[in-house]
Amino acid sequence: MKPIWLVDDDPSIRFVLEKALARENLPTRSFTHPREVLDALADITAGDPARQSPQVLVSDIRMPGGSGLQLLEKVRELQPGLPVIIMTAYSDLDSAVSAFQRGAFEYLPKPFDLPKAVELIRRAVEESQREEVTEVRQAATPEMLGQAPAMQDVFRAIGRLSQSQVTVLITGESGSGKELVARALHKHSPVADGPFVAINTAAIPKDLLESELFGHERGAFTGAQTQRRGRFEQAEGGTLFLDEIGDMPFDLQTRLLRVLSDGQFYRVGGHAAVKAHVRVIAATHQDLERRVKEGGFREDLFHRLNVIRLRLPALRERHEDVPMLTRHFLQQSARQLGVEPKRISDAALARLEQFAFPGNVRQLENICHWLTVMAPAQTVSTQDLPPEVLEAPAPRDAVVRAAPIEAPVMPPLGMGVAAAVAAAPSAEFAAAAPSLPAAPAGQGAGPAAVAEAGTAGAGLGHAGMPSPMTDIALAAAPLAASIPLSWEQSLETEAHKLLAGGQPEVWDALMRRFESRLIRTALVATHGRRMEAAQRLGIGRNTITRKIQELGLDAPDEA
Repeated sequence: MKPIWLVDDDPSIRFVLEKALARENLPTRSFTHPREVLDALADITAGDPARQSPQVLVSDIRMPGGSGLQLLEKVRELQPGLPVIIMTAYSDLDSAVSAFQRGAFEYLPKPFDLPKAVELIRRAVEESQREEVTEVRQAATPEMLGQAPAMQDVFRAIGRLSQSQVTVLITGESGSGKELVARALHKHSPVADGPFVAINTAAIPKDLLESELFGHERGAFTGAQTQRRGRFEQAEGGTLFLDEIGDMPFDLQTRLLRVLSDGQFYRVGGHAAVKAHVRVIAATHQDLERRVKEGGFREDLFHRLNVIRLRLPALRERHEDVPMLTRHFLQQSARQLGVEPKRISDAALARLEQFAFPGNVRQLENICHWLTVMAPAQTVSTQDLPPEVLEAPAPRDAVVRAAPIEAPVMPPLGMGVAAAVAAAPSAEFAAAAPSLPAAPAGQGAGPAAVAEAGTAGAGLGHAGMPSPMTDIALAAAPLAASIPLSWEQSLETEAHKLLAGGQPEVWDALMRRFESRLIRTALVATHGRRMEAAQRLGIGRNTITRKIQELGLDAPDEA
């Protein structure tokens, strides 16, 4: 592991931090003034194999050899991704603001609590390592993502077309990424060095579209004060991408056909033919064959464009790509907003995979932007997902996958427990009978009694969705009692007991027990390091400290 660089003219500070970090198995390298740090960084930049770059830099703010803030500025120039922690005995607002304005990772006032200082340095180490992984991933991230078979077919087609300038028609639903495919076709083509010019023919008024495509001469119409080059001329020697070609006005389709046939066109108001050395890629979400039959699209133009057709699958046809795309868009959104990338839980990813995505990849990208801004915790959980996802009904196959238990023939709802056990075709019923409350003499265990004894058998639907098997599961309480309870079902059973017993403030009682167990488990897993426990739980440092105090937890101090 790379060392932690410590810069302070006070040898006692350096000694204390060195010993504390050594106990955490964190290597260190100490300096007495900023000039030594800059010289060491210069050696690393020069390629000295004996020198190792720092993982984190911890620097005092005022030293005889120079200012820690000046050092911070120079280090940010040399190693922009290096977390820098500024220490100072002058705990004033100006120092804090200056440190953060210059890009400090954190501000540590002296005298500091040693365990908290070590915790802060460890967090900076984790941030540095995460940045390194992110940089590698970004460098390796391809221009298009997709592991689904349908997307692999698209990638293969782009590869086969890489040596050709043939006209391509891309079809697919809105938001499925047709322009990305067009850009990839251009990038991997013989005209890749030329310009890539895109125009959405549906977004430009009919009266202006002709001039946009072919340009105009001065005086061609009112307001045409100068000659203007159109998109065909702008794309000379490269690729022109005509998006939503199915919405192009019929009379302009004739002019486009002539360009594709003859390789030349006339500017609006012009009399001299202009040669067009342009590769054309078109895209549409419409059924062009149907548009031809309806008379809305020229058949000869359709055949001119439909030399090679690439169909881009909808996102609902490649659900296996949702996790990869989600993580990519969360990283992308964080970079755009200048914040730390959000992580997403497996349960939230599973819920996203079940969503139909009517807006396709563009909708997923927008959801990730929304989560980056709106999700309260650093780890996105299911309840953080936007309403459009949470309120969408789960697909039928998702409900079936979530309830793999196959129940045998169930007794009627009014049948007593003893009769149900006697009628059961499996020994599981008999094994479960002793755990059930006995029904009063002469009475069967009605629905209420069965529900009280076997609530764990209810609600087999996925992610809180009501299951069509609920009523049957209630009647089959003996079978359900023999199945191990999940923690959600145990919580439901406990809540039922408290409610039935008249316990006041059930919500607060259960929440305190839940939070207490969760925080204790996290602290044990992180060896008492509260900062790390908070990060892994997806909550803030202040939140976990407050909860520990409120719940009266005897949490171990950070080592």
